[in-house]
Amino acid sequence: MTTTVQITRAEYCVIACAEAWRDNGEVLASPMGLIPGFGARLAKRTFAPDLLLTDGEAMLVDLDGTVEGWLPYRQHLAMVTGGKRHVMMGASQIDRYGNQNISCIGDWAQPKRQLLGVRGAPVNTLNNATSYWIPKHSRRVFVEHVDMVSGVGYRRAAEAGPSATRYHRLPRVVTNLGVFDFATPDHAMRLASLHPGVTVDEVAEATGFALVVPDDVPETREPTAHELELIRDVIDPRSLRDREVPA
Repeated sequence: MTTTVQITRAEYCVIACAEAWRDNGEVLASPMGLIPGFGARLAKRTFAPDLLLTDGEAMLVDLDGTVEGWLPYRQHLAMVTGGKRHVMMGASQIDRYGNQNISCIGDWAQPKRQLLGVRGAPVNTLNNATSYWIPKHSRRVFVEHVDMVSGVGYRRAAEAGPSATRYHRLPRVVTNLGVFDFATPDHAMRLASLHPGVTVDEVAEATGFALVVPDDVPETREPTAHELELIRDVIDPRSLRDREVPA
């Protein structure tokens, strides 16, 4: 079902993030950031009702924030390390094989800029599905080689052996320009869809390495009328999404 209402770029980003959790079943959705959070809630309200949501501290919560159950830290760690979680993180840098950096810019011994630090990125990427949300697609973020590996990409996971690849999976990267995945023989990043109004040339110009580009690149699917109503009237009635990705 399609709509004739004007859909904003931010709303395409919300639906693209929501699609990351399609067919995941009963896993813990851990969205980091505004639009990924909206996407996870939209997915649970529509095509992924079995998703588990958390308040980010110690509770499992319903869509309206009502506490559904206790999620102690030890149980959360068990879910993280057993593949029963799908996190969507950000990235200060990401390369063609999905290595992510959120730690520092420049040489590790004397960086030009200190960032968040490695945090839980290695555990996330090696132990459960990890997608990425990048609100501003640019060559500063999409680089040939990350300055430091925080989140582990496909090649490094493969080099580490079966213990690293058992749960390692990078389903998608969503940006303000399109959706990307690693569905190629060598797991190099591929352009999976373009948000309406964006061209392949525009994406290539904003990317610091050669993307795999299929002969026919589809447009990111638009929200249905029901999904759009949920985004605008229920999930984000204050239109905070448009501050992150301007129309």
